[in-house]
Amino acid sequence: MGNTVVVGAMWGDESKGKLIDYLAHDKDVVVRWGGGSNAGHTVVVDDQEYKLHLIPAGILHPETLCVVADGVVIDPASFVGEIEHLRGRGISCNNLIVSGNAHVVLPYHRLLDELFEKRKGKKAIGTTGRGIGPAYEDKAARIGIRMRDFVDPVLFPERLAEALEWKNELLVKVFGEEPLSAKAILDQLLPHAETLRPFVDDTALRVAYAAKSGKKVLFEGAQATLLDIDLGTYPYVTSSHPSAGGSCIGTGLGPTQIDQIIAVSKSYTTRVGAGAFPTEQINEIGDTIRERGFEYGTTTGRPRRCGWLDGVALRYSSLVNGLTDLYLGHMDVLSGFEEVKIAVAYEMDGNRIVDFPSDQSRLSRCVPEYITLPGWKEDVSEIKEYSQLPANAQRFIEIVEQHIEVPITTVSVGRRRDQTIFRPR
Repeated sequence: MGNTVVVGAMWGDESKGKLIDYLAHDKDVVVRWGGGSNAGHTVVVDDQEYKLHLIPAGILHPETLCVVADGVVIDPASFVGEIEHLRGRGISCNNLIVSGNAHVVLPYHRLLDELFEKRKGKKAIGTTGRGIGPAYEDKAARIGIRMRDFVDPVLFPERLAEALEWKNELLVKVFGEEPLSAKAILDQLLPHAETLRPFVDDTALRVAYAAKSGKKVLFEGAQATLLDIDLGTYPYVTSSHPSAGGSCIGTGLGPTQIDQIIAVSKSYTTRVGAGAFPTEQINEIGDTIRERGFEYGTTTGRPRRCGWLDGVALRYSSLVNGLTDLYLGHMDVLSGFEEVKIAVAYEMDGNRIVDFPSDQSRLSRCVPEYITLPGWKEDVSEIKEYSQLPANAQRFIEIVEQHIEVPITTVSVGRRRDQTIFRPR
C-alpha cells in the first residue's frame, strides 16, 4: 500500500509508535498531523527505548523524511529538548522538517491550562497541563502564533506583545494572577526559535508533491479516536482530530490519496484522566493488567485505568475511521488469566444497545455485556508465527475480528520492534 494512516482505536496509549516505527522502514515520508507534547510514543529497538512526544516515530530511519505538519501545536522547549536528546544518542534529525503553519504553545497556554482545570474542580477533564487546549483555542479564535511567526526575530516580539494584552487581562482580572512579562518570555524562547528556524518548511506542499510523485507516505496519529474533539467522548477529549479524517485536515493531503487505514488497539482497554469507561476493572484484574502492561503514561507517568477489551467502542472506531486493518497489541499481557472477556454490547436504562454512545451522559450509564473466553497460560512474547500462538489466543483474536468486521492483520506480543507477528489473510 502506498499511503497509510495509523490511528489509535480508543483512548490512546495503544503503542502506535511501535507500529509506526516498524512500518516506516519502507516509507519515504512519515507525517505527524495533530496533537502536541501531550502525546507520547515509545519505541524499543534492540532493548534501546526512545520516548517521543512531537517528533514522528519514523525519525529512527535516517532515509525517511519526517514531517511535523500544520495540525500540530508545538511547545518549542519540548521540541528542542527532543532534538537534543536524539542527537545525543546518535540520531541526527537531519531528516526532520516542521510546518510554518503549525501553532506554537507558549508559557501562557500552559498556565491557563492549569488555571482552567483548577477552576473546574470536580469537573476537571484531567488534561496533561501542557497547554494544548488553550493553544488550539487561540488557533480557532485566530489569535494564535504560528511557527513561521515564531522563528521571525522581528515578527515574533510584535505578535507576542499583542497576545499578552489579551492574556494578561484574563490572568489578572479573572484568575487574580500576576501579569506575564514579554521580555521574560522572549529571553526564554528566542534561543529555541534560533534552533528551530532551519527546520521550518511548507510541509503541505512537500507532502502533497511526495504523494503525487508516487512516494510512500505514512501518517502518524497521536492520541486516539475516542479523544477526537468531534467523534470522541466529549468533553473528555483532546482539542484536535486524532481520528483518520484528521490526517487530511492536519496535513493538506486529500482523502483520495489514502490507501490504507490501520487502527492500533490493545487486547484490553485503558484510559487516562476522567470520563466514562464501561469496562474498567477497579480490582485485582485491573491492577494486574496495569503492572504487566507497564500502563503508566509516557508523557505524565500517571497510572492508566485498565479494563477488559471494549468491543463496542472498537466497532465504533472501525466504522468512523473506515478501517482497512486492525493491529491488536499487548497479547502477552493477557497470558496467565484463567479467562478473558470482550464487551460486545451495553445495557443502558434497561435496554440492550450494540452501538457506542459517544456522549458522556449516555456512556456513563452503560453496563457492559461480556462474552467470556478461556485464557492461555503460555508465554507468547517470543512467538514469531501466528500459527504458534496458543489456540485460545487465536480464538480470542478471531472473535474480536468477527465482532468488528475488520481483518486483524498484525499482532503484537511485546514492546520490541521484533515482537510483531504478521497474520496471513
